[in-house]
Amino acid sequence: MSASERLRVMFGAAPQKPERITPAAQQVHQLKRMTKADFAALKQHAHDHQLVNHKWRNRRWAVLILVNLLFTFSFWLDIQMLEGSLTASRFVGFHLIDLNSALQVMLAHRHVIVNLFIGTATVFVLWVALGGRSFCSWVCPYHIVAEWFEWLHLKLAARKLVSDHEFHRGARSVLWFAFALLAVLSGYTVFETISPTGILSRALIYGPSLALGWVLLLLVFEVLYSRRAWCRYVCPIGLTYGMVGAISPLRVEYRLEHCFHEGDCRKVCLVPHVLDVVIKGRAAELKTPIGPDCTRCGLCVDVCPSGALVFDVKGLNRLL
Repeated sequence: MSASERLRVMFGAAPQKPERITPAAQQVHQLKRMTKADFAALKQHAHDHQLVNHKWRNRRWAVLILVNLLFTFSFWLDIQMLEGSLTASRFVGFHLIDLNSALQVMLAHRHVIVNLFIGTATVFVLWVALGGRSFCSWVCPYHIVAEWFEWLHLKLAARKLVSDHEFHRGARSVLWFAFALLAVLSGYTVFETISPTGILSRALIYGPSLALGWVLLLLVFEVLYSRRAWCRYVCPIGLTYGMVGAISPLRVEYRLEHCFHEGDCRKVCLVPHVLDVVIKGRAAELKTPIGPDCTRCGLCVDVCPSGALVFDVKGLNRLL
């Protein structure tokens, strides 16, 4: 899949089968002939040798919790290390402004605000380096809360008490433009009012507010009706950071020769369309970088029993 095709998928287009598959990839595809018994043996081997773990998930949770607690303790203890919230902050003198929030403010004011533009520079460089939607899974407080509530959804779904209702992924792109247009027409940052990311960040730092009721409603909706609906189909923050991180050298890479197509990676993925390449017969190359809509959460890396998905820096060896 080309870079332009990966961007189209991020904006809501359906992944397409490759028009051309390299001879080396074709040879590997032809060799992949496994029965259910083979799958079971592979998973048992992975379990026995602790090849499936929660290494990246645990690292991610630790970083996310630490970042958000740093905001909280900086305010409570007045140590002025990380002041503000995820919307806009200052880290030991460096101004940090959320890219989507800065865009909303400038659209509402209808002109470029120099201070905001400067404040986004550090954040821009950071997320270009980290790539994809890393902000979503490694920093956003709503992500981790929704991830915990997702466990409840899956338990209820396993007992057939609820089912997942999917929406068209293009809705997120439409809403991105809708929130931008509302900011221009109203002169008000409408999205910031309803963003669970900002609401939870401010609640952790300055104390709870009635806005937490809106966050709870979103979580209940995701548990009972549509799995991870806000992050998948609504939130423009993820789309903004996906566009910024599209050029990052850091990515999750799929290695066809190691894959036995057991499919567990797509089951745990927040955005399973980015893993369309792992479906049997879809990979056009032996090594394929996962697209910019990937949140870099590492769940697929943790769950793959054969190491077909790895964190990788372009031009360097895989990360440990």
